[in-house]
Amino acid sequence: QVQLVESGGGLVQAGGSLRLSCAASGRTTFSNYIMGWFRQAPGKEREFVAAIVWSGGRTFYADSVKGRFTISRDNAKNTVYLSMNSLKHDDTAVYYCATRRSALILTTPERYEYWGQGTQVTVSS
Repeated sequence: QVQLVESGGGLVQAGGSLRLSCAASGRTTFSNYIMGWFRQAPGKEREFVAAIVWSGGRTFYADSVKGRFTISRDNAKNTVYLSMNSLKHDDTAVYYCATRRSALILTTPERYEYWGQGTQVTVSS
């Protein structure tokens, strides 16, 4: 069973930075998986933030975070990171990582099979 554990959330002032981590387990390798980050603010639907195809490292970002967020992976640790800079109040949400077996970039939450428990990011204005 694939398990995902997020960490790194917290309270930060607008303009600040945070790095989220998502540790994946349950497979010998995730080389044929895609890893995605999503977020959900109170009263809003879960929305796509960024994704990385594990093999090859191809990435894709939502327009709202492009240029401010960076998704990356550490093959040895089976861990995916989301580095967030120039944070805005609108970035406040619970951030989730998700995965499924895929070589394609997927941006809708329904396409993902496994989810972490989420980590809260709060940006004070």
